[in-house]
Amino acid sequence: MSHIESICIAPEHASPQQETNLVQIQVGLGLLGDRHAGELPVTASFIAAEEVEAFNDRTGLVITAADTGRNLVTRGAALNRLVGKRFTVGQVEFEGMELCEPCRTLGSRLANPKITAVRIVREFTHKAGLRAYVRSSGVVQVGDALRII
Repeated sequence: MSHIESICIAPEHASPQQETNLVQIQVGLGLLGDRHAGELPVTASFIAAEEVEAFNDRTGLVITAADTGRNLVTRGAALNRLVGKRFTVGQVEFEGMELCEPCRTLGSRLANPKITAVRIVREFTHKAGLRAYVRSSGVVQVGDALRII
């Protein structure tokens, strides 16, 4: 069963993601307490824990899902297939907007003498998650199921 493995928010731009057990999500605002709350379009970002683990295996790095900057970490979900589809997590309805492709910021943040920013971006291309519109308000908690409508 697809579910939420962890939830990560950052209260300010450039601040590290903090894990939490639940988050309030509001139509028109997004994830309350997150740096992107109130930005348009109102979205949440998802990443599959399996993709982070595969990235670590391929690169030899040891990053966490929080290091990717995504909000909702799934287990067992084929996120790329959710573009254009409606789905629920906990009390909240989402609609897959687009793949959440990696950016230079992610590459430069994770780069080190062993791996370049360009390679990090390449390794995460088409594997860095999903950006989804927030279609209803409610609470999402760790352990909540992800269900396609």
